[in-house]
Amino acid sequence: MRRAIPPICAALALAGCMAEPPGRAPGAESFAGLCSSCHGAGGRGDGPVAGDLPVPPADLTTLAARNSGVFPRDAVIAQVYGYPGRYHAGIMPEFGPLFGGATVTLTAADGAQVETPRALVQLVDYVQSLQRPRTGDPG
Repeated sequence: MRRAIPPICAALALAGCMAEPPGRAPGAESFAGLCSSCHGAGGRGDGPVAGDLPVPPADLTTLAARNSGVFPRDAVIAQVYGYPGRYHAGIMPEFGPLFGGATVTLTAADGAQVETPRALVQLVDYVQSLQRPRTGDPG
């Protein structure tokens, strides 16, 4: 059964549709509008509404560390986009309908060529930039 997106999430999602301000990393504005209320400004799962959710939001800064040091790009794209019925069994909203406009061709891990909204790619690139090194790694 699908859950309705709470009005606050819809409003935040629409804010994420705005263009990136000059000098800001591509995807940062989308992250601020779509993700930070739950995942926090730094992506650590400590957003202002995180405590109100039935399931704690993921710490997005450890995605690579939890995946043997490799950022799981295809899985993150799928999770954020919300491919219907395939990945969304949880409470995270599906943001796919908000990513209109220009597309780019990505090569998925299986070699498939996938037309993907540029704004979604920029958001996922930004999440990748938030990754912290694994414990014991320099940096």
